[in-house]
Amino acid sequence: MDLQLANRIALVAASSQGLGYATALQLSREGAMVAICSRDEAHVAAAVDSIKVETGGVVFGMVGDVTRADDVDRLVQHTVDEFGGLDIVVTNAGGPPSLPFEDVTDDQWHAAFDLNLMSSVRLIRAALPHLRQSTAPAALTITSFTVKQPMLNLVLSNSIRMAVIGLTKTLALELASDRIRFNSILPGWTETERVNDLIAPLHHAPTADRVIAERALNNRLMGGCQVPIAGHAVLENNGLYLRALVGTPDGKRVLRGERRGPRAEAQALGSAVAEELIDAGAGAILAALRAQ
Repeated sequence: MDLQLANRIALVAASSQGLGYATALQLSREGAMVAICSRDEAHVAAAVDSIKVETGGVVFGMVGDVTRADDVDRLVQHTVDEFGGLDIVVTNAGGPPSLPFEDVTDDQWHAAFDLNLMSSVRLIRAALPHLRQSTAPAALTITSFTVKQPMLNLVLSNSIRMAVIGLTKTLALELASDRIRFNSILPGWTETERVNDLIAPLHHAPTADRVIAERALNNRLMGGCQVPIAGHAVLENNGLYLRALVGTPDGKRVLRGERRGPRAEAQALGSAVAEELIDAGAGAILAALRAQ
């Protein structure tokens, strides 16, 4: 399917790894010219090289911290200087620490506010003059499924990401006359560095696929409540069956990736299905960005 993204200019924040990287990679596959960024120069250089090898596309990398207002302004301006404009902006950032409410300090609240809300505010604000000049402008905020069902010990992320949804919906109304489309993606469980950092220490498991399998089998995800999740696993008598599910932005379709094999290959199978989940999630993001 042609998503009509060829030659579009996109800036994807926090995109040297995880969902940001997967989104930038998929945009490049669709022929967009992509600017990516990271706080780490080595990481962003490696990501640029990897995307270019994979797609042969035009990719521009920058070092910058999305929590710093001057860095955000510079990232947008460098993208425009490099490519001559801006059609798509994808706001994205890492997550705040996992803590229960009573353990969170005021400084941590302020840091989470800067990381997950103000990074989106500043990026969209800096991009607006350029988006208004685009023939197919789009802004996308990446948040989390926890805005629908909060998770235990993630009070910072649960609270601040809900504010991002409020921002996105408000801008969709406020800037409708400028023809700028605003959407938000709410990713579920995906094996990224962020997810592994969150749950591996808590459950004494090395990777997200093992935790998801164990918790889905016991129907204990989310503190004892069985809720819809992005991936689940079922152990069969003769081996391991893993299935990944990703809903499309319109909620009408579910994309599936699945693997079967012996239990001894659980780690490899989990990694394979997680990769499909990331690709499917990136595809869902691209559908939301499709030029009308």
